Amino acid sequence: MGNISQKIKKEVVVLIKKTGQALLKKFKTKNLKTQLKQRNEIVTEADLLAENLILQKLKSLTPEWRILSEEKGDNHLTSDYVWVVDPLDGTTNFYMGNPLFAIQLGLVYKNEPVLSLIYAPAIAELYYAEKGRGAFLNNKKIKVSQRTLNQAILTYCHGSSLTAKQKAIKIYKYFKLKNYHIKLLGSAAIEFGWVAKGTTEAYFSPGASPWDIIPGALLVQEAGGQTYDFQGHKWNLKSKSILATNGKVDKQLLKILKNIHVA
Repeated sequence: MGNISQKIKKEVVVLIKKTGQALLKKFKTKNLKTQLKQRNEIVTEADLLAENLILQKLKSLTPEWRILSEEKGDNHLTSDYVWVVDPLDGTTNFYMGNPLFAIQLGLVYKNEPVLSLIYAPAIAELYYAEKGRGAFLNNKKIKVSQRTLNQAILTYCHGSSLTAKQKAIKIYKYFKLKNYHIKLLGSAAIEFGWVAKGTTEAYFSPGASPWDIIPGALLVQEAGGQTYDFQGHKWNLKSKSILATNGKVDKQLLKILKNIHVA
């Protein structure tokens, strides 16, 4: 899984905590400057503040590694190591005063996620996962639930394309009309985290961006869960969709996705 020094691991934990506290301070002021990226997508000064803090540190800590970030894009360095950064996942929640927002930071080595950090400062949840070494919430090891589909709570989100939105609507409609518990939380990071710690049983996302998916996918895997694309193949960096589960509900859910024509 490459050579990730203890220094780097410790530094990025400190970094995500520091960034989270800066976001929390902004969150509590309730006075944010915003701009529109698209008609239905906002970016706040908090997104940019968090991104600047993270990128500045990563560039000094690992100057030769590639960085892919939501707002500032790709630094286009050639490296086996790629940092994937979402400085504020759940921007709309943050803007509305909803505490379900998080920072996501993932590290990919030779096209495989190897390190994951997710921090939701307003609800005091810091997730950490390392390839082959388990998943942790606030330094305590976590595992997915053992609940079946009849007992399951499901969450979902989607990418920005029309096709992704149409698929998400089909998923929501099917499960809601069948009287399953299904929710849109507004933060992919937290939705992955809650599957990993056993609060929910599955999370669907058609068309989401890499920075929305990579940290959470590794987290769920290391917590004993499973990750697939909607066609039932094991999820990888080229996948256009993801279903993250506790490993107990995946076969039934993949069958349903096929039957409702979103696979």
